Amino acid sequence: MKVLFLAAAVLAAFPVAAQDVQGRNLAAACAICHGTEGRVPANAPVIPLAGLPKDHIATQMKAFRDGSRPATVMHQIAKGYNDQQIDALAAWFAAQKR
Repeated sequence: MKVLFLAAAVLAAFPVAAQDVQGRNLAAACAICHGTEGRVPANAPVIPLAGLPKDHIATQMKAFRDGSRPATVMHQIAKGYNDQQIDALAAWFAAQKR
């Protein structure tokens, strides 16, 4: 019985770990502008994403994607992500230290 309970607990945790990996992998494309792990130099013209609230990042990405937030490039980039991918990206950046 204990083995069954332990197996269920491990399997229940797996989707979170998978989302972390997905977020990290998707975030690699963001590094060219937003820096490795979402950190940029203080004088950079883009916003550092590391440590921002997950909901804020997701809301902004969806606004770029839907065209309700104007941008030079982000509106085109954001169109390549679905809601699940945006949530994974947002969670990953939110978990990074500033």
